Amino acid sequence: MNNVICPNLGLDLAFERELLAQWGIDDINLIEINDPRPLDAHVNEYQASGALLTYEPATADVLARCPSLRIISLESIGYDTVDIPAATAHGVQVTNVPGYCLEDVALHTLAMALDLTRQITFQDRQVREGHWDALSGYPMRRIGGLVFGLVFFGGIAMRLADMLRPLGFDVLVYAPHASDELLAEHGCRRADALDDLLAESDYVSLHCPLITGVTDNLIGSRELDIMKDSAFLINTARGGVINQQALVEALRRHAIRAAALDVVEGEGAGVGELAEIDNCILTPHSAFLSEDSFNELRERALKHLVQALSKHSDGHVDDLVN
Repeated sequence: MNNVICPNLGLDLAFERELLAQWGIDDINLIEINDPRPLDAHVNEYQASGALLTYEPATADVLARCPSLRIISLESIGYDTVDIPAATAHGVQVTNVPGYCLEDVALHTLAMALDLTRQITFQDRQVREGHWDALSGYPMRRIGGLVFGLVFFGGIAMRLADMLRPLGFDVLVYAPHASDELLAEHGCRRADALDDLLAESDYVSLHCPLITGVTDNLIGSRELDIMKDSAFLINTARGGVINQQALVEALRRHAIRAAALDVVEGEGAGVGELAEIDNCILTPHSAFLSEDSFNELRERALKHLVQALSKHSDGHVDDLVN
């Protein structure tokens, strides 16, 4: 029997256990854990060969103390919580679930863009506070012909581009590694430099991973000053892609018109001064979420464990990071 620990997922695992039964898997035992001890304590207590994780950190020190561990299956696209070189050195396979929420994040981004365009959230706040004034807020424009800039062009951005074009947006993309053929397939124009996209776009939407030294603080004071003062900034990628204090200052001095953020720096610790700014929409890192995406995430993450550990598998593991 292969013990798989599931620490601090906040789930009862009934969905996963039902799937295992449907698949005829009788050699994987899921163990729900809800306590603050580090990962290695749980692995060693149960001699676990697998771990189903979301946010639980797996550092090099922790992995060095987990001799029985063979796979970490992440219920996420990102894998920055795991020290990948250390996992590889210790023979631990790491999987993620790319693309599971592609449709959902694209739709959330579009919803944020339309909300900014029509000031739905802002006007709702005003009405609830007793202000019945259709002319409050910033001037609103029709979207036909406005430039919607996408920073990077992965699956989410591609799906979003396909949603934007029928609405009349001119879609501009900064993605150095995307081919001209791919951009043409989705009806997009290329920006040769990020600064070019920032200067031309009426909407700037971020779809890049958080990579230290590459995309962290990609949007700071300089970049915000390049943007039009009528432009909108949308982030459904990672909070660290934007310098948050620079954004606060830019919004307060109206260097850009407004922002919509599903991700912020230090999530869970509060949004700080952003909460005090009217021309900023905030959602709690929920762009990925729908009943459909959540079930797909859980099913695919469980499948990775079965592929790696079960005697009923041929040993091929999908979505390996290392």
